[in-house]
Amino acid sequence: MNLMELRKKPHLSASGINDYLECGLLYKFGRIDRLKPDSRPGAMEFGSTIHKVVAELHQRRMQGNRLSLTDIQKRFEMYWRRAARNKTNIKYKEGKDFETLLQDGKALLDLYYRNMPDDPFSILAIEEAFSFTIHGLPVPIIGAMDLIEEDLAGTIIVSDFKTAGKAYSNDEVDKNLQLTLYHMATKANGFKDREILLRFDCLIKTKDPQFKQFYTVRSERDTTRVVKKILKVWEGISKGVFIPNDTSWKCKGCGYKKQCDAWFEKADN
Repeated sequence: MNLMELRKKPHLSASGINDYLECGLLYKFGRIDRLKPDSRPGAMEFGSTIHKVVAELHQRRMQGNRLSLTDIQKRFEMYWRRAARNKTNIKYKEGKDFETLLQDGKALLDLYYRNMPDDPFSILAIEEAFSFTIHGLPVPIIGAMDLIEEDLAGTIIVSDFKTAGKAYSNDEVDKNLQLTLYHMATKANGFKDREILLRFDCLIKTKDPQFKQFYTVRSERDTTRVVKKILKVWEGISKGVFIPNDTSWKCKGCGYKKQCDAWFEKADN
């Protein structure tokens, strides 16, 4: 499957569902009206660049090779310069800019490289696109899983690469919608009868950076709850219900602030 092709047709995804649940207007502006945001958070661009390099590292592992630390740091600098240098629409947090994040990225990749477990797992796929259907939902759920591995006992391990400002709590990991969808996608695409472990590989951007792995599993009850939530999200989208949340944590870095202000000032909403 090709994720870019899957995105051309009506669908839902983990990020889209989360956007709708966090702020209906954010979903509407970006995914219905397809408005171009005025700015893009520096942390988002940074995370995407780290993600790209880590994916390449595992791609080489799957091919029987191993990139050196120098290799991956050079790749990060190349991709980061290409993605962010001289871009005026990138909005950085206070105290951060292109150069500080360049150094942060190299430091985080050094941490990841030195702490990456040398597990005897077989890599089955990198950036594996998926599509599956839910009964009662007229569009598919799509996405891509960062890393799929198999351990010596035949258990499937599905991992997602994350950069974050703080560590996740166990509750956040156990209730994470994206990981639940990964579990459902794995079951729907060839591994129905296999045990599945889900994992966040997380680089934490604290004063003293950390690398942590968070494991979790999903039960039938977990998937049933998520299905019910998704069907209600689709019902709201279908009926044009886009409730704004101007107290969201995403507001500060949102690229649709002008459109949001205009929506609130418009008399006939």
